[in-house]
Amino acid sequence: MEYNAIGLIEYSSIARGIGSADAMVKAAEVELVISRTICSGKFMNLIAGDVDAVRNAMAAGEDHGREAVIDTFIIPNVHADVFPAMAGSTQVTELDALGIVESFSVASLIEGADAAAKAAEVKLIEVRLAMALGGKAFFTLTGPVGAVESAVGAAQDVISRAGMLVNTEVIPSPRQELLRDIL
Repeated sequence: MEYNAIGLIEYSSIARGIGSADAMVKAAEVELVISRTICSGKFMNLIAGDVDAVRNAMAAGEDHGREAVIDTFIIPNVHADVFPAMAGSTQVTELDALGIVESFSVASLIEGADAAAKAAEVKLIEVRLAMALGGKAFFTLTGPVGAVESAVGAAQDVISRAGMLVNTEVIPSPRQELLRDIL
């Protein structure tokens, strides 16, 4: 099923995150795409659906989560590359320039990945969400050098506004071993 909006809530409490997941799916017709623990002892709920349904479910999740809510977002018209990159199902056989963006939060990272994909003709490779990363998240993308620089800049702006940017990197001519060994 295709969705035109996604929403995410990060919680500092696992129990509150699970309870909020239930409140979210009861509040509106949304799909609970990801509902799981993340490093370091946090919990996240990612939902998808139409914009109004996502807004209603997010309101219920935030209300239930109260003081345990760390970060949230709603992205209407999410870029089509975001879901495959989160699922690790993007097929890339050759790297052009490589961009890497790293964040302290899952929410800001996904917002940054969406902004990057919308800013330039690039291909999101992978979005890694805080598992075995000490609570951080990062994404990779590829494309022509100028496009990758523009996309990384757009993501950097979004994530910096949230105060969550760790670092970025643009590698103009990466060795193909990176595709095999790192990505």
